[in-house]
Amino acid sequence: MNFHAPSSESSAAACPVSSHNEWDPLEEIIVGRLEGSTIPSNHPVVTCNIPGMAARAQSLAAGFRFPKFMVEPAQEELDNFIKVLESLGVTVTRPEPFDHHAKFATPYWSSRGFCNSCPRDSMLVIGDEILETPMAWPCRYFETHSYRPILKDYFRRGARWTSAPKPQLTDALFDPNFELAKKGEPIRYILTEFEPVFDAADFFRCGRDIFVTRSNVTNKMGVDWLRRHLGEGYRIHEIKSRCPNPMHIDTTILPLGPGKLLINPEYIHPDELPDILKKWDILVAPDPTPIEDRILAITSMCGKWLSMNILMIDEKRMIVDPHHVNMLRQVEKWGFEPIPVPFLHYAAFGGAYHCATLDVRRRGTLESYF
Repeated sequence: MNFHAPSSESSAAACPVSSHNEWDPLEEIIVGRLEGSTIPSNHPVVTCNIPGMAARAQSLAAGFRFPKFMVEPAQEELDNFIKVLESLGVTVTRPEPFDHHAKFATPYWSSRGFCNSCPRDSMLVIGDEILETPMAWPCRYFETHSYRPILKDYFRRGARWTSAPKPQLTDALFDPNFELAKKGEPIRYILTEFEPVFDAADFFRCGRDIFVTRSNVTNKMGVDWLRRHLGEGYRIHEIKSRCPNPMHIDTTILPLGPGKLLINPEYIHPDELPDILKKWDILVAPDPTPIEDRILAITSMCGKWLSMNILMIDEKRMIVDPHHVNMLRQVEKWGFEPIPVPFLHYAAFGGAYHCATLDVRRRGTLESYF
């Protein structure tokens, strides 16, 4: 009997995980959950990344469950968002509900959990591989365990499943003298190079080229680990950000399609982009529409540039919050088709559409765009 290895095309078609960039037609996506959400336990690496009043509120309520007045409106928005995705023909996969209030410990520290709101942070999809990331927030140490039924299913159906080295998260990883940089000073980072750590949301994918910003949850060692893991088939480029407390790339810079790059004018200077990106059309994000609601301002774990946190359905269509009128009008001028979906209350749980999702399968092939 003769055995023939399946072609790469048929293997890719059969694999449930296949995503190479941020804009190919979306077919399947993981969407987070809010059940069991718990306010992050106190730690310097948590506090340094939460803006203003929300940081003070977090430190006072750390380890308690999120109150209903925050969960209910965000859940309503999330349910509607899922309906919109399904109406667009996207398969939506969800983790099981999980109680993140449970306390856990390692030999070095103890913590409670956080929530399943943002699968974009804890998992990275590169082609047919789904990779669990070594996150720096102690409260997120076991977060991917609640996605394990999904990961096991994808693995059984042909996907590659990898977990980066589990970090120790001892005091040696964090600079005890860390202070946020003042205006005009060089950016400082709370992380040392004790061990590799990174959040997947500090990266974006453009086929064989992957871009990253160093941040307060992603260190150089983490970037080096991913570079060596992926090997010569991929190129990782670092993008310089001027964000004073950097955490996650998707409110700083994001590709909207081949040759089109959305940038935050406060954090990115076009002259400082990697040379290969300077040939693309640089689309400068408009000023965010202010949020006047005091409760939303106090509870949001995110900065004002969450207006940039959009989700591409394909090269034309994108999901945008209708509150951000400036962004809606601008993307229409650029030739995109915005799909307005309310989502402001979700910011209390760490993000917007891009954060709340993980695009598992997009219809397309691995290409080089540079």
